[in-house]
Amino acid sequence: MPTINAYERSKAAAYAERWAFSRNPRYLSFDGIGGDCTSFISQCIYAGSGIMNYKKDVGWYYNSVTDRAAAWSGVPYLYKFLTANKGAGPFASLSGPEGMQLGDVIQLGDANGKWYHSLLVTGVTDSGLLVSTHTYDAHLRPLSSYIYAQARFLHIEGVRRW
Repeated sequence: MPTINAYERSKAAAYAERWAFSRNPRYLSFDGIGGDCTSFISQCIYAGSGIMNYKKDVGWYYNSVTDRAAAWSGVPYLYKFLTANKGAGPFASLSGPEGMQLGDVIQLGDANGKWYHSLLVTGVTDSGLLVSTHTYDAHLRPLSSYIYAQARFLHIEGVRRW
């Protein structure tokens, strides 16, 4: 029977602050080969969850560039993992901007339904959400400064451990 632990939001945000403008050498930088945003967000989530999910094809993990899940670095795959995960690791539900907390994930999409960018919530203010990301490196950037057709808000509910 799994236990559900709290997601350590402050650890995810601290990781984002530390690595927002540089790259952790433990992970491949996907800059120039599709973008590093979702890999960076996965690293942040891992800092706050402390557990990966090694389930083949549908898991969320990174051991090396040749041994990783698609969900680690792909925008739609991370969404699918977080919202469908019933196994080990973090899990999330769709929310609205008002439900976002430190360490939650926002994904941006175009008018044709292509989801192309992942962001981590690193600040919640009366003026709106602040985010951190890679590819177009940012820390504490207002979400309102981005141009996008649609956004989905993923509230991380907890972390399952077996």
